Amino acid sequence: MLDDIYFMNLALNEARLAQEAGEIPIGCVIVCNEIVIAKAHNLTQTLNDVTAHAEMQAFSAAAEYLGAKYLKDCTLYVNVEPCPMCAAASYWTQIGKIVYGTKDTKHAHIDRTILLHPKTVWVGGVLEEKSAKIMQDFFQKKR
Repeated sequence: MLDDIYFMNLALNEARLAQEAGEIPIGCVIVCNEIVIAKAHNLTQTLNDVTAHAEMQAFSAAAEYLGAKYLKDCTLYVNVEPCPMCAAASYWTQIGKIVYGTKDTKHAHIDRTILLHPKTVWVGGVLEEKSAKIMQDFFQKKR
């Protein structure tokens, strides 16, 4: 049986792809019944679109894969805690579970009682050190 660490490593792989493209290294995968149905990374620079976050790209891909807008039986794995925009979008997808690596100490601070669907399970700290390191390394190089 595949676990949160396995899928978070896949999200980290997507984050590395973002980093290689000059994007903020955030990556994610959406899993349904242990099958990856979507994977994405930040594309805000590439698409010149402030809404092209990894999660937003993945929500669209997962809905397309399932042929349905609701992701109730799915889990989102993302290396950084979703921002308020992505958390709010997750509400509308009714995603069953969100698993993230590290907190976004500068921007996220989301109120889960408002932005997440009441049935969404929220788990943080999976591969937290690896998730934090990729972000720290990226921003250190930017300075």
